[in-house]
Amino acid sequence: MKKVFALLLCLSLVLSLAACGSPNEAKEVKTVKEGKLTVAFSPDFAPMEFVDLTKEGQDQYVGFDVTLAKFIAENLRLQLVLVPMSFEACQKAVADGTVDMSISGFSWSEEREQEYNLSDYYYATINEDAQVLITLASNGDKYASAENLAGARIGVQNASLQKDLTEEQLPDSELIQFENLDDAVAQLLSGELDCLAVADGNADAIIAAHPEIAKSGFQFVVTEKQTGNLILMQKGNDELTELVNNILSKAKMYYETWYADARATAGIETSYDDDGNPITD
Repeated sequence: MKKVFALLLCLSLVLSLAACGSPNEAKEVKTVKEGKLTVAFSPDFAPMEFVDLTKEGQDQYVGFDVTLAKFIAENLRLQLVLVPMSFEACQKAVADGTVDMSISGFSWSEEREQEYNLSDYYYATINEDAQVLITLASNGDKYASAENLAGARIGVQNASLQKDLTEEQLPDSELIQFENLDDAVAQLLSGELDCLAVADGNADAIIAAHPEIAKSGFQFVVTEKQTGNLILMQKGNDELTELVNNILSKAKMYYETWYADARATAGIETSYDDDGNPITD
């Protein structure tokens, strides 16, 4: 009798432990396409997401956010499908429910908080928190101050944090909006723009590819809520949001390595401290 009781007790403990497995294992995730995680992103924002021209298909998409998307899909035991589109279209796709989420260097905004389920913050480095202006290196410090930027033609990406910051902090400038940052860089190089508003890490990637471009010396003021990045999911999709947040808590230990790898792939030189840790700020 004692042996039977012991066996029943052991069986009960095993079943209990199985029921207490990670949320990712215990729940079956409902997605737009069964067995797949569709992630919209705008691959014009190195080192967060960009195209490696030496590769093809889904493998050509690289960067910190792409690595994060792969990590999330693996933990959800789903096949990752990356869906490239414009930054503004990414947000519409999430709202319309045609993709499961968008991971594309999103910052917090009041509008996004109202329209989407937002993940917990994830942090690449301080480079992605700082927001700056880039200009032709030949301009020197011509556009280093707000006063000198009155009337300047400043490029911004549609529906971006940089657009909001430029409107708020440089109201006397001429705002020129772009769907694609690559097009904006081309106009900056041709002299059709005076400056382009970008995240500091993106500025590093653009300058690495175009040495004739430099940071202007101007930096936007950002609030604490506007630092760090967020994943956008459809409003009301609380189950997926909870699972993603659990995965983000596990991913933290990899952020520094992922970001250094993304910078290296984008051709950005990274310095290292005495302990061999990458210095990216």
